[in-house]
Amino acid sequence: MARLDEIAELLCVNSRWLRTGEGIKHPGMTSSNDETSPGQTGQHTSAGTSDIDAPFYNESLHPDGSGKTHVMKIPDCTVRLSCSTLQGLGVSPDQVICAPMIGNSMAHRIQDGSTVAIDRSLTQIVDGEIYALEQDGMLRIKYLYRLPNNGLRMRSHNCQEYPDEIFDAAEIHAQQIRILGWIFWWSTLSQRRPTVPYQLYE
Repeated sequence: MARLDEIAELLCVNSRWLRTGEGIKHPGMTSSNDETSPGQTGQHTSAGTSDIDAPFYNESLHPDGSGKTHVMKIPDCTVRLSCSTLQGLGVSPDQVICAPMIGNSMAHRIQDGSTVAIDRSLTQIVDGEIYALEQDGMLRIKYLYRLPNNGLRMRSHNCQEYPDEIFDAAEIHAQQIRILGWIFWWSTLSQRRPTVPYQLYE
């Protein structure tokens, strides 16, 4: 399940369809009828409105002058996403925000500098899924797992450099850990421009 998105991408199908059998099988396809599958929003878009502009959030210095950061919406900054992608995953367009991947804790799955899309309506933890969260004003992207007594485990994809972090209920409250939502999409960036070994001539 932790690699479901990668498998779906290799097979060119939607991960929601692969996981549950519901929704649209292939990205970019539209439903063959007007009925709404379970979990879909029921919203219809015309060809002229096939994309949405999702608001962009990032860490910003707190205005109180303390030097601390908090996660906030960046004015006049949006990310364009395809409505067919949202429909395939059952994500409501009005619940989508975007944010940057900061650091290499999720490499090589989500590279530093990538943009991620977040479904704010899904904040309940499903073990092994990737979530965006705010921890004491810091934007973090992690695999999350529930622990007994309302505890929480955060896991990085780059687990050799970033070991698991475990929090009990009191620490979650003290560090103001707040789940922003489930991450369902991210951009990919090449880490370097390839060097051409030799020039081809006609």
